[in-house]
Amino acid sequence: MKKVLIAGATGAMGQKAVDLVNSLPDFQLTAALAPHLTADNKAQYQLAETVATYQQLDQVDEAIADIWIDFTLPDAVYSNVKFALEHNFMPIVGTTGLTDDQQAELVKLSEEKQLGGLIAANFGMSAVLLMKFAKEAAEYFPDVEIIEMHHGDKKDAPSGTALSTAKLIDQVRPKHETNSAETESLAGARGGDYHGIKIHAVRLPGYIAHEQVLFGGAGEALTIRQDSFDRQSFMSGVKVALEKVDQLPHLVVGLENIL
Repeated sequence: MKKVLIAGATGAMGQKAVDLVNSLPDFQLTAALAPHLTADNKAQYQLAETVATYQQLDQVDEAIADIWIDFTLPDAVYSNVKFALEHNFMPIVGTTGLTDDQQAELVKLSEEKQLGGLIAANFGMSAVLLMKFAKEAAEYFPDVEIIEMHHGDKKDAPSGTALSTAKLIDQVRPKHETNSAETESLAGARGGDYHGIKIHAVRLPGYIAHEQVLFGGAGEALTIRQDSFDRQSFMSGVKVALEKVDQLPHLVVGLENIL
């Protein structure tokens, strides 16, 4: 029986993770971390009486779990994952906001500690396939832009999935000229820029998580789109990570790399 701690257990994604772990016969939810979580209110978050509750990192007992699932906030994720590795937890990270340098540092730490783990910009299978297909298409369509649409409460922009998509495209996209004479009559109208790939972030109520990758060519266009209508769709990827994390030699970046 593998023991699991969920950081961010009171949030929307954290609650889905609680339900998932509780439904799996080979895993036991032993601890939860969230700023306002107490022994008195944990029942409303589907946490059993036996689940240890923590409000701060420095309260967490080292032997309380084997696996650390993180669905917290961008400004907390680096400290959380570093803490998890330093205290011998195998991290499964769905929180976005880590920089490339932070990811590299955490991977190195996981190698030193000989701990497996996963950082995934998105746990949805449709999003993973979108990134795979976009990378393939970029070899033939170097002119590309990305539009990502999320709920109004999302903290970071662009989304980690959109940024990961841009990074994958950038690995294979042929060099080409852009419109150097282009100007903006309204600052920011052309979106963010990752090595010449424009990324546009939409934040509106009613959306969950959606992404379009638009490719343009001479006389033709290609659009790849994925839609997540329910956060439950992300749990299939989390389940895969739970089942495979102890088989990984170190922290792996990208769900597609363990499928």
